[in-house]
Amino acid sequence: MQPIVDKAMQFRDIIGHESVKDALRRSVLEGRVSHARLLTGPSGVGKLRLAIAYAQYLACEHRTAEDSCGVCPSCLQFQRLEHPDLHFVFPIVKSDAGDTCDAFVAQFRQLILEKGYFDLDDWYSALGVETKQGMIYEKESGEILRKLSLKSFADGYKVMIIWEADKMNATCANKLLKILEEPADKTVFILITEHPEWLLQTILSRVQPTRVGRIEDAELEKHFPHDIVRIASGSYLEAQRLQQGSEQRDKFFDDFVRLMRDAYTIGQIKDVQKKWESLLRLKQWSQEMADAKVGRERQKAFLQYIQTQLRENFICNLHAPELNYQTSDEATFSSRFAPYIHEGNVEAIMQELDKAEQQIGQNGNAKIIFFDLCLQMIMKIKK
Repeated sequence: MQPIVDKAMQFRDIIGHESVKDALRRSVLEGRVSHARLLTGPSGVGKLRLAIAYAQYLACEHRTAEDSCGVCPSCLQFQRLEHPDLHFVFPIVKSDAGDTCDAFVAQFRQLILEKGYFDLDDWYSALGVETKQGMIYEKESGEILRKLSLKSFADGYKVMIIWEADKMNATCANKLLKILEEPADKTVFILITEHPEWLLQTILSRVQPTRVGRIEDAELEKHFPHDIVRIASGSYLEAQRLQQGSEQRDKFFDDFVRLMRDAYTIGQIKDVQKKWESLLRLKQWSQEMADAKVGRERQKAFLQYIQTQLRENFICNLHAPELNYQTSDEATFSSRFAPYIHEGNVEAIMQELDKAEQQIGQNGNAKIIFFDLCLQMIMKIKK
């Protein structure tokens, strides 16, 4: 069974999300096109693909009730992501190549066409800047306003897709507020993010939210084996990585086990020497996690992985294996570790992990953040 996905961006080419597709189609057919829409949901489920399919549907010359036609001149331009009224904004890392998205848009289009489903790690890898954290800078707001001031092609809709919109710095976001509130005719913004809570409240108040949840397991099983789908959490991207034997997940698991074992050891044993040895190992662990070569996006992804595993350990205490979604190695570890994650501490631990993820995202000192996380785990992991 091969996970083959057509890179075309019509609604029919996107896995799952039938209710979302239906809502987007009806908004066009009934003349209720929102000038600003926010697509939220987890990584790897197709939010960007949905945004492009919606933009193509808006521009199609012969759309039907089900989809764009796929063959008109407008649709053919969308197949190459080169329609003159389709614009992309995304996080970049300033370099000699440039300091706005225009300098990198060819690479961004290529990544969409080649992979279909990808995340920030993939994008930064394509840019060759895995160790840095991108941003949508203030200058981009001027480019957005300039592009939207141009006359549209064939008097159609102009669509501005802002991928990972939470990466806009505050100045850029504030400069967009007026146009979001009073957009030009036939101008559509589509903001995409996994973290709507990181957007300015003034931005959130000006957009129509659309939740894009996990892909239905039945849909994923058309492309992946059942065992992979069970632990992919509804993410095509995660299922694809599991199918390929993701080295990153294996590394995350090893680092997760190291943290939990040493945090438990310090909190439970009385031997001073063993406590000291465990503390030194945790210090070394936090330094490794904070290494600049790891990169902030991977650090955040690791913290998200820990939260997922702690959820699985908490559920493991219910002795209902059908509710657990883990690899065999993860399940073996959880069979012993789960009693230490319970209703008395799981919420507090999750709050610490969420706080650490936000601090990393805000460019906090990673060494301090990860070592503080170690100390919090020592205090909170108890049977």
